[in-house]
Amino acid sequence: MATPRKTSGTSGAVDYRLLADFRHLLRGFMAFSEVAARRRGLTPQQHQALLALKGFDGNPTVGQLAQKLLLKHHSAVGLADRLAQAGLLVRESDPRDRRRVTLVLTAKAQRVLERLSATHQEELRRLAPALREILARV
Repeated sequence: MATPRKTSGTSGAVDYRLLADFRHLLRGFMAFSEVAARRRGLTPQQHQALLALKGFDGNPTVGQLAQKLLLKHHSAVGLADRLAQAGLLVRESDPRDRRRVTLVLTAKAQRVLERLSATHQEELRRLAPALREILARV
């Protein structure tokens, strides 16, 4: 990771403030996201998994989900199991390769994710001016 650059003899204070402000904004958004997910009956990790699954072109495998969420394979298997038990995804065998199992969101998951995503987009719109200001200082 690169060290913050020093600017005009300020010992990097401006850069540290920038990083602190950016991190604060991100943490605030993540806290918002965690509360929103819990209000919809999901853990934050389940919400992240649903969002990741929805973002794939086609239906991903557990391995692809693990890669997207930066999880170990066995952790993604457990997460997929919990989502399946909650009625949020189903596993389907690939008709071309029966050994390959893909993860498919259910209609219930689609509804929950749609509501959560709308809420998150509203929050991002609210944060956009502060985010633009921080990024302009980079």
